[in-house]
Amino acid sequence: MPLTAQRITDLELHANDVRQGIIRALAAAGSGHSAGPLDMADIFAALYFHVLRHDPKNPEWPQRDRLLLSCGHITPVRYSAMAYAGYFPVEELLTLRKFGTRLQGHPERVRLPGVETTSGPLGEGLAQGVGMALAAKADGKSWRVYVVTSDAEHQCGLHWEAMLTGAKFRLDNLINIIDRNVIQIDGSTEDIMPLEPLADKYRAFNWEVFECDGNDVGSFVDAVERAQKVAGKPSVIVAHTVPGKGVSYMEGDYTWHGKPPNAQQAGEALRELAVQRERILAHA
Repeated sequence: MPLTAQRITDLELHANDVRQGIIRALAAAGSGHSAGPLDMADIFAALYFHVLRHDPKNPEWPQRDRLLLSCGHITPVRYSAMAYAGYFPVEELLTLRKFGTRLQGHPERVRLPGVETTSGPLGEGLAQGVGMALAAKADGKSWRVYVVTSDAEHQCGLHWEAMLTGAKFRLDNLINIIDRNVIQIDGSTEDIMPLEPLADKYRAFNWEVFECDGNDVGSFVDAVERAQKVAGKPSVIVAHTVPGKGVSYMEGDYTWHGKPPNAQQAGEALRELAVQRERILAHA
């Protein structure tokens, strides 16, 4: 589907819905992560409403693209995108982290149809994605594997082993999307364990590298479309994002990495997002 101006507006509205769903879910739960889910809302809206080959009414469709969330702590963004895409009722978002819910604090494959893997321990998602992409190649399948990773989980050794393996087997059906928000729970990634030059490290591991503004749906979709054309090697998209994007008092503040808004803060966030929605519509 062409990325027209109207299509971009539609995706921006979807991203706004996703952000509102995140805030409501976190406020109802009283626990969870805020900054990462909010900064990845544009990307998940683009994935679920434009990029992925999937069917919410048939989550196990064999020809679906596989989307893996390695950094499972930001799962409110996936749940919200899935709800608005039609995988389950939007009202179910309010059960986040509640006892017996399908919406656990980290996604569990056996609980929620449409979730490909259980994630929690950081660093393992790309290795799982490599295995799936290799299986698709072996079976002659055309579906792709997209893995969403955090920048901080690049501090895990297993992730780098997966990078080596993906390049060895020339997995051009594998795309890694990095949430490059430069924060982790204790501060800046560049203070705690510097990652730069991150893009050059991937190039040295024989990956094709793209960079984009992860809070601009057009920029992200353009990067995905270019990555889909790469032959003979896996691709990585370094998506530069603003932590807490869309909520002014959270933006750029690492302390929101691992805490939810209270009722008053959630109300303020939802009012801001409502204003942003009106601006999107006004410029349509």
